[in-house]
Amino acid sequence: QVQLVESGGGSVQAGGSLRLSCAASRSIFSVSSAGWYRQAPGKQREMVASITSGDYTNYADSVKGRFTISRDGAKNTVYLQMNSLKPEDTAAYYCHVQIGAFHYWGQGTQVTVSS
Repeated sequence: QVQLVESGGGSVQAGGSLRLSCAASRSIFSVSSAGWYRQAPGKQREMVASITSGDYTNYADSVKGRFTISRDGAKNTVYLQMNSLKPEDTAAYYCHVQIGAFHYWGQGTQVTVSS
C-alpha cells in the first residue's frame, strides 16, 4: 500500500506561480511512473503531466512550456511547478502513481487562478 499526500495548492492571480508536491509514504518513484491530473467542476479528470522511472516526461498540450514535473527520490516526492497560471488552470489537482498493475491517488489539492 502507498499513501500519497499532496500540498502546495492555493489561490493565485493569473500569471502567478505555484508548486505542488506529492509525498509518498515509501520509496517508489525509482520503480514507478507518476503523474499529476486535474479535474475542474463539471469536467472529466485529465492528465496534466507525467514522469517515468527513467525521467521521461509528458505534458498536456494546454500546459506545455508552463508546467514542469520533477521528482526527488531522496525525499520520495514528485513536484509540479506551475508558472504563468491561467484561470482555466483552476481545478483540483491529484497525484497519481502506478506500480505495475496498481494505481494510487492522492486526496487532491485545490488550485484557483483568478483573472
